[in-house]
Amino acid sequence: MLLLCSQRLCVRQERKGAMTENQIGTAVVELAIEIHRELGPGLYENVYETVLAYELESHGLAVVRQVPVPIRYKHLEFQEGFKADMIVNDKVILELKSVETITKSHKKQLLTYLRLKGFKLGYLLNFGEALMKDGIYRIVNNLEEDVQQTSLTQSR
Repeated sequence: MLLLCSQRLCVRQERKGAMTENQIGTAVVELAIEIHRELGPGLYENVYETVLAYELESHGLAVVRQVPVPIRYKHLEFQEGFKADMIVNDKVILELKSVETITKSHKKQLLTYLRLKGFKLGYLLNFGEALMKDGIYRIVNNLEEDVQQTSLTQSR
């Protein structure tokens, strides 16, 4: 077993695929808060994406950036649709923003990505907020551990 630690976060892994969605989510939230404290709000989204990917990988998590999300309609499949900002350990989708206000369409976008990819958990992270905790939205799509929650939930 491998123990990975930062100032506030320790992640236990036997192997990269062994973590649950919720364990990955905990790591994502802790690191997003740490990054926001260090860099502050207002930078371009791609800056936060680069730094968050670096931190997640430094903690032993597998990260893929700008992942095409194919659209399937009947017998058609095409790639022209969407790109998820990040996928962590092939289980959790991260959509990053650096905007003044998150809208319902931002949340629906992530829920659509989850459904199209068949994933159960995603996080919408708005680094544009003054406090990062106000910019963290946890979006679920039939996550077994959270059957009592609705599809769109907000962490606060």
